[in-house]
Amino acid sequence: MPRGLDHIVHAVRDLDVGAELYRRLGFTVGARNRHPWGTHNHIVQLPGFFIEVLTVAEPDKLTGEGIPQLFGDYNRRFLEAGEGFSLLILESHDAAADARAFEAAKIAASSALRFEREGQRPDGSAVKVAFSLAFAHDALSPANGFAICQQHYPENFWNPAFQQHANGVTGIAGAVMVADNPSDHHIFMSAFAGERELQSSSAGITITTPRGDIQVMAPTAYSDHFGMAVPDVTAGGRLAALRLTTSDLAATDSALSSGGFSPVRRMSRLVVPPDQALGAALVFEAAH
Repeated sequence: MPRGLDHIVHAVRDLDVGAELYRRLGFTVGARNRHPWGTHNHIVQLPGFFIEVLTVAEPDKLTGEGIPQLFGDYNRRFLEAGEGFSLLILESHDAAADARAFEAAKIAASSALRFEREGQRPDGSAVKVAFSLAFAHDALSPANGFAICQQHYPENFWNPAFQQHANGVTGIAGAVMVADNPSDHHIFMSAFAGERELQSSSAGITITTPRGDIQVMAPTAYSDHFGMAVPDVTAGGRLAALRLTTSDLAATDSALSSGGFSPVRRMSRLVVPPDQALGAALVFEAAH
């Protein structure tokens, strides 16, 4: 079954700084959440998709296998090298079945793993949320992680009030990777997304999912499209940018200016580069 984009992890060294970054970008930022294995996060919700701003706040809790290792310790090691987008996570309706599909495709890094935590409603009251994750491994992208996520109490997680943003952002357009040879990644990405069809061009490959695109772009194409320096891909593909749709690009521009940002203007897009956004590139474009 095709899997749409569910969320992306933006790993940061100082979570307060990370949360403030997204507030200055004009987003509504949720309360601080704590995982039992020592990572803490803030959530930025869009319809059906969210940005997980995350840090390793209690490294002494990073013990054991499963999620503490594949998610918690993985992000610790990622942050040793730098900040930015660490994991791309797709939506699952049956994590166990997707884990078996990953196993059959020889990209599995785990079975289905479940965890629960306490969340907060807008009024501050507590609510239970639970997720099952299954991790995948792309040998050609060792710097990044990949997983699917099944939500067991989605009604307790998604909230339209959290999806209203002063910058006018309304949804997710896609996630962008950079790789020297994008076509080398099509087998993994096809199996990961559950999509056999992909588009190929001189710029790279694009997989259209039920929620947003996954693009793997060649370095020169990435630079041409977004007007930014290319991340280091000598060790393999890298998650580099998140494309976001906005209902009013002029209002987004105003919000970014008010937040102290100097976005790159490229192909009717506003691009906040990694040196302004804790190692991540955020691309704002008009919704179609």
